[in-house]
Amino acid sequence: MISINTNSASSMAAYNLASTNVNLQRSLQKLSSGSRINSSFDDAGGLAVSMKLSASIRRTEATQANVNNAISFLQTQDGVLKNAAKVLERMSELAQLSTDITKSSDDRDLYQTEYVALSGSLNSMLSEEFNDIDLFGTGATLAVVTSEDGAQTVGITQANLSATLNTLNTVVTSISDGTGATQAELTAINTAIQSLADIRATNGSEQSRFTFSADMLAINKVNLESANSRIADVDVASESARLARFNILQQAGTAMLAQANMSQQSILRLLA
Repeated sequence: MISINTNSASSMAAYNLASTNVNLQRSLQKLSSGSRINSSFDDAGGLAVSMKLSASIRRTEATQANVNNAISFLQTQDGVLKNAAKVLERMSELAQLSTDITKSSDDRDLYQTEYVALSGSLNSMLSEEFNDIDLFGTGATLAVVTSEDGAQTVGITQANLSATLNTLNTVVTSISDGTGATQAELTAINTAIQSLADIRATNGSEQSRFTFSADMLAINKVNLESANSRIADVDVASESARLARFNILQQAGTAMLAQANMSQQSILRLLA
């Protein structure tokens, strides 16, 4: 049957061309954005999973920053402790020098002057801070979250440096009297040095734990990004092939639509 009012071939060609144009635009959008999912229509389930993975990645990055700050806190603390150790070593040396029987009282007074100054330097270290957080305290533990879900924590110790120094200040009162420092005073200094060594050992072990935690977070972030990429990122090679296919279909559809519209003109020959 030949009809003038209805051109089914043209309608079908127009429908196919419109569908091809939609698919072509989606393919162009994916390639231009680099994302396979640009709207919920593209992949509703994949979008939901990708959103959760993206949130986990952001939390992992934030946790990494927190852990790195904790490492910086411990490094700063250890830097102060390192200087404290040098001061204690010098104080130990001065105390031992004061026991020399060939030294006069004036010589011991000079040792005492330096000793007092060094003791003051040690006490001033107690007030050191990191971003307004005390480096030293009563040995309290500050819990640092080391997993993006908040389930794992590692502690930072606010080392009790004051206990070490208070004992030292109480026992070692003077190295200028008599024949210099007594055995009890020398022992107190050595005890303080041992205590400081213990504090630094604790600091080192905590730095080690945080370093491993930071490494684990970095690995988890890479794995999460890889998983999210498989869901959300476009496969350029595959999508390029689809784009070429839709381009060909668009050209063919345009040509067929033109042919379908021209077919109606054959009716004019019957009327002529």
